Amino acid sequence: MTLDTVELLAGPAGAAPVATVIVLHGLGADGHDFVPVCRELDLSALGAVRYVLPHAPKRPVTINGGYVMRAWYDIREADLLRREDEASLRESQAQIDALIAAEIARGMPSQRIVLMGFSQGCAMTLMVGLRQPNRLAGLVGLSGYLPLAGTTAAERHAANAATPIFLAHGDWDPIIPIARAEASRDQLAALGHAVDWQRYPMPHSVSPEEIEAIEAFLLRVLAAPAG
Repeated sequence: MTLDTVELLAGPAGAAPVATVIVLHGLGADGHDFVPVCRELDLSALGAVRYVLPHAPKRPVTINGGYVMRAWYDIREADLLRREDEASLRESQAQIDALIAAEIARGMPSQRIVLMGFSQGCAMTLMVGLRQPNRLAGLVGLSGYLPLAGTTAAERHAANAATPIFLAHGDWDPIIPIARAEASRDQLAALGHAVDWQRYPMPHSVSPEEIEAIEAFLLRVLAAPAG
């Protein structure tokens, strides 16, 4: 199944994009959810940037009484690491891999592509990005965690062993406790991944200070031309 997407081109009018940021939304949202955040990011120093914001498939979510909503995978209980929905995680991984392949087919070098996600989208960013066989510019994970952590070491691809990772989380997050995010950070660091870790006095959300930090990270990892 090909994912439907929202696309946004930011930068000089008529200019060809020099980078792509693929943005993965959280549970129950859709691709429109992060358009305002993308519009706040000032990457004009790079040139034009294409944002690709896919809609997750609709599926029943167990923890929400089986209610059908957009979700990258099912959540079966409050403990996110128990009874993980591996089948849907793998399915969404393949769909996001296809988005990356489509950007490469459009002429965007993989080294100019950033994967970014919030909550479930963060989980998919880390899962897909670490296993992606094409070198990416960076991974941005917001208010999320590392899924299928037990298979990460064996399945990660050498192409993204040195890819910069930005992780941010709220101190007061009631959905994904910061301890879970810190454990994911520590797991990534133990595997040798470079992690830029930020925490903010906020709940399960995005703050202006966080957006500024994301902007700085994107400007840094996308500063060098593709080679």
